[in-house]
Amino acid sequence: MKDSTPQLYVIKEKMKEIWSAGDFGVIAKIIESVGIDFISGLKIKPDSKVLDVACGTGNLAIPAAKTGAQVTGLDFVPALIRQAKEKAETENLNIEFDVGDAESMPYSNNEFDFVVTMFGAMFCPRPDVTTRELFRVCKPGGTVAMANWTPEGFVGRFFKLGVSYMPPPPGMPSPIIWGTESAVKERFGNYVSDLILNRRIARWIIPMHEREVAEHFIKYFGPTNKLFELLDSESRIKFKNELTELYIENNISKTGTVTVDAEYLEVVATKK
Repeated sequence: MKDSTPQLYVIKEKMKEIWSAGDFGVIAKIIESVGIDFISGLKIKPDSKVLDVACGTGNLAIPAAKTGAQVTGLDFVPALIRQAKEKAETENLNIEFDVGDAESMPYSNNEFDFVVTMFGAMFCPRPDVTTRELFRVCKPGGTVAMANWTPEGFVGRFFKLGVSYMPPPPGMPSPIIWGTESAVKERFGNYVSDLILNRRIARWIIPMHEREVAEHFIKYFGPTNKLFELLDSESRIKFKNELTELYIENNISKTGTVTVDAEYLEVVATKK
């Protein structure tokens, strides 16, 4: 996909619309603890400069600020930035949140000690541009860390179901490729002096029955909300049934609620 084409502009505007739909803040609560654990593992020191890329409602930015670090969060969806600011204010945390594009960030070269992104930058349409930006703003010897859903895991299958109803635009690589070790090694290779890759589990605990969870995601998760909106009535019934079945197949809870183990790839890279 070429830079600055009309097609790219349309794709990015559509992505903003998709991620503005529903209420991602409701969904983000399911994985808040994953963000806390992710930040804890990075051993961020007080006064470090941290950038949370595609920060959403601040699941990484907020625990990072609690370490005493100087934190900035960036996302291209204004509604998510508003929610992130509100959460930070509620916890009396001083975090700078900016509306901006992860593929063209408004920061200087070599500005941050830690550049982090959880289930965020993986959705940018141009992986090569995203990678370049992540490392551009990171200091030499600094850390670029990602959490990316794997193709084989629950979320990979979740997105595969969505794609079966509505394929992505031509030429746009699947975001889930970021969850493979081979892709990260290829994309990061020339930028890093060290690269650590580990598969982890994000446990989702949702106090609802499987069909209620399916309806919850249709209502609040932007990509699913917009997909459902575009389907005809027959396809809506079929999709909701298939999504419910996906939760039934992956539910490890025996209490009438839903617990799902969603695999992701943890990426911790040291910039040359």
